Amino acid sequence: MKSILFNASGDDGFSGRLDAVLDIARAFDAHLTLLHAIPYEAAGAIDPYGAAFAAMVPVWREQAAKLRDTTLEDLSNEGVSWNWVEAAGPNALALLHESSLHDLVIVSAQENRGTVRGASFTAGELAVTADCPVLVLPTGCTRFALDAPALVAWDGSAEASHALKAAVPFLRHASAVYLVTVKEETKRKPKDSLPDLPPVGGADYLSRHGIACEMVELNAEKGGVAEALRKAAEARKAGLVVMGAYGRTRLAERIFGGTTHTMLAEVEIPLLMTH
Repeated sequence: MKSILFNASGDDGFSGRLDAVLDIARAFDAHLTLLHAIPYEAAGAIDPYGAAFAAMVPVWREQAAKLRDTTLEDLSNEGVSWNWVEAAGPNALALLHESSLHDLVIVSAQENRGTVRGASFTAGELAVTADCPVLVLPTGCTRFALDAPALVAWDGSAEASHALKAAVPFLRHASAVYLVTVKEETKRKPKDSLPDLPPVGGADYLSRHGIACEMVELNAEKGGVAEALRKAAEARKAGLVVMGAYGRTRLAERIFGGTTHTMLAEVEIPLLMTH
């Protein structure tokens, strides 16, 4: 993992998240690309004639310049290789375009849109479209402990398998790895669907990378699979949760699986996802 892309969003929690990202970059001796997107699409939706857009462009540029200068000053003594990229348009689109030659994308769990709550559109869109894994950091995150225990959500699916493989660099650093399966009511599958891999399949894969894990089987909580995973991660003092992203995307609509959406809606522990 030698190339990391980070969303330089400029919200109140950005400086703390940058410290967490630097922890990761130093651990992997990775190059860090900071991308700041100027959201020109925000004005077009409410001002089709462009007056508000024209008025806001100088403001956005000034804000971007201040953020860049402050950030680059902070990075000058961090001992990490970095570069700054600016783009115009939606965060998700800019990050997706830039992610092609990166090993990891890091974003905030919350959009930089004031009081807007719920699952991050940017995080969700990247999780199901980017070729590399996406690490979603809690809004108030300030450090990233690579040696903390890690919890991997495992259901034997292709998505879970991709996430497990993508997480190997992190799992090598973890003090303990828990491969967690949450039992749900059995659902009939389509006749042409592929069989899920058993829990031991994930453990065998990790063992070939020299990573020991503990297999854990849990019953679904009243709040569903997401609640069971959260409680399991909290009980084990996990510093990272790994899971596959379930969903699909099209031009103006994104549909998540229930667990994916719920996990993204309330990120309290760094969440590594890939589709």
